[in-house]
This record gives sequence, structure tokens and C-alpha cells, in this order.
Amino acid sequence: MTIQKLAGADRSATATPPRRGLPKPLRTLLDTSGLIAIFMILFIALAVFIPGFFTGRNMVGLLLSITLIGTIATTMMMVLAMGEVDLSVASIVAFAGVVAAVVTSASGSVVIGVLGGVLAGGAVGAFNGFVVAKFGINSLIATLAAMEFVRGLAYITSGGDAVMITVPEFFDLGSASFLGLTLPVWTMIACFVIFGVLLNMTAFGRNVLATGGNPEAAALAGVNVRRLKVIVFGLQGVVAGIAGVLLTSRMGLGDPNTSMGLELAVISACVLGGVALSGGVATITGVLVGVLIMGCVQNAMGLLNVPTFYQYLVRGAILLLAVMFDRWKQTRRQRA
Repeated sequence: MTIQKLAGADRSATATPPRRGLPKPLRTLLDTSGLIAIFMILFIALAVFIPGFFTGRNMVGLLLSITLIGTIATTMMMVLAMGEVDLSVASIVAFAGVVAAVVTSASGSVVIGVLGGVLAGGAVGAFNGFVVAKFGINSLIATLAAMEFVRGLAYITSGGDAVMITVPEFFDLGSASFLGLTLPVWTMIACFVIFGVLLNMTAFGRNVLATGGNPEAAALAGVNVRRLKVIVFGLQGVVAGIAGVLLTSRMGLGDPNTSMGLELAVISACVLGGVALSGGVATITGVLVGVLIMGCVQNAMGLLNVPTFYQYLVRGAILLLAVMFDRWKQTRRQRA
């Protein structure tokens, strides 16, 4: 049996069955295209009822506000599709940013600083994958531990305080623009294209989905599951490192306190976009829509001056609803 057949069989097994007994409009709404419909309805409602939402300036700001979550979500999608989870991404973002700031200021070279930050993120990601693959430790526990010690490394590297950057050219990374969009936005777009192609049009992507659907069957079909996990977690670290470097450039300093709680927002966007927490199911289009929904809600709360405390309630409710919806889909697949 080839891995292509295995992946095909896995998709057939996890495909959403016909929704008998439900009205046709509701069945359509609950399909993948239905997620896009939900986003369009939400977007139109916000544009109509919230002053200043549908303006050129706010749309550019909306895109910029989702770059951090959107960029990291492209690789979190791969991790979740593989049946794993990574809670250390926020700490990696902070650590990579601090390393980039320290190295750039010490060397006077933006290139060396950027490479230092990205490599630091990739090293942590690969280490996470090695621990999960080699020792069989649950990724939730392994990356929870990594979240703590990597955040600690960020504090140690920075001396417990924000690191000022002494090379002005470093700030150009966050402000450089092309066709009206800044480099962080273009980086997010590039990640969606690259990992969308990787997931849907390569054997690597099929192996990821097959491993998430049934790791034992994938291994029997010839997939090196251990190596695959190290690679996917490594990619997660690299992308989180890139996001951390760009965030540091935008802020103008390396802050070890940054991005607290980012991992939950990224996972929420992925699950909202239809990525199964049990693995084996993921679409790049769904993740994009999930990120946009999260961004629109956050942007609308900002325009309405909703107090920060209530924003936490809304984000928590979105995460709970996304997980409940994922559980509902899993139950329906098991009954089918």
C-alpha cells in the first residue's frame, strides 16, 4: 500500500458525511464553504454596524494585526494535523526576538541578528520534535515544559529586561512596504502559500495527514514518523522565530514578556478553521478564514473600545466554541 493510497483512504474516512435531517442551507453552512459564508456574514455585519471598520486604513491595520497569529497558524496547522500540539510558540517568539536584538546590537549586523533569532526558534522547535518523537512524551506536556524553560531563556538572555536595538537598519524589517503592504503582511501571505502547497500538493503533506489520521498505519506504509515529527516541529520553530524577529523589529526592542497567551489564539484560529485536534484533517483555506474571523472580532472590539477584561471573555468563548464544534465533528465522523 502506498502512502498516497493511505492518505486517500484517511481522507475518505474522515470526510464529513452527508448531513441528513438538516435543512439544505444549514448543511451547506456547515461544510467548508460554510465557514467562508460565516466569515462573509460577519464581515458585512461589522462593516454595516461599526463605524470606521470598512475603511482602507482599518483594513490595512487589520491585516497587520493578524500577521503574528496568521504566520504561526500556518505551521501550527501542520502540527495539529499530525495529531500533536505546540504550546511553546509564544515563548519561542519572545526568545527569538530577544536573541535577534542581542546579536544584532553585539555584531552590528542585521543579517547575523536575524539568522540568530530564526535559528534559535528552529533549534527549540527541533528539540520539541525530538523529545516528542524519541521519548514518546505527549506533545502537550513536552511543549508545556518547553514553554516555561524557553521563556526563562528569554529572560536570561535579556537580563530580565527589554533589549534596546542599536542598529537602526533593523527597524526596516517591520516597516518596509511593497504595494502598500508591509513585510510582516507579505511574510504571512508567503507562509500561507508555501504551507498550503506543502500540505495539499506534496507527499510530505499527505504523510502529515496520514500520520495524524493513523500513525501506526502510516509507519507500516513506510513513513518515518519520528523524523516527520522532528521536521514539522522544527518548521514550527523556524516560523515562530521569523515572526518573533519581525515583531521585535516592529516594537523596536527585544521584550521577553511579549506574546503572552499567543499559543491559545493560534490554536483557536486553527480549530475554528476546521483543523481537527485529533489530527488527520486540515485545510489551509479554513485556517486562513479562521485567522480572519479572529482578527475581525478583535479589531471590532478595539473600534468599540471594549474593555480588555471583556475581550478576554470573548476570546475564551471563541476558543470554547471552536473546541466544542471540533468535538461535535469528531462524534459525527465516528458515528458515520
